[in-house]
Amino acid sequence: MTADDFRQLALGLPEVIEGAHMGHPDFRVRGKIFATLSPGEVWGMVKLTPEQQAVFVREQPDTFQPIKGAWGRRGCTQVVFEKARKTHVRPALAAAWQNVAPE
Repeated sequence: MTADDFRQLALGLPEVIEGAHMGHPDFRVRGKIFATLSPGEVWGMVKLTPEQQAVFVREQPDTFQPIKGAWGRRGCTQVVFEKARKTHVRPALAAAWQNVAPE
């Protein structure tokens, strides 16, 4: 998977726009960030719940890893592009989108 693949999957969700946060791309629905690309776009991040994160990390440990520190303990999860497959990342992005999307 590439950063462009991640971007296309994120932008394919309803009402998503690409913005920028702290100098790198992010993806928002109605102003709320649910995913980002790292500086240099070498990996992605999905904003999951800690429970969701545990499932994705357990099922695909080479693809999903908790972000280090407090953000990771709150569910922010790194997507390792070189190991990732669209079929695994799509549901993670959808879960992150659903966590912040309005009802």
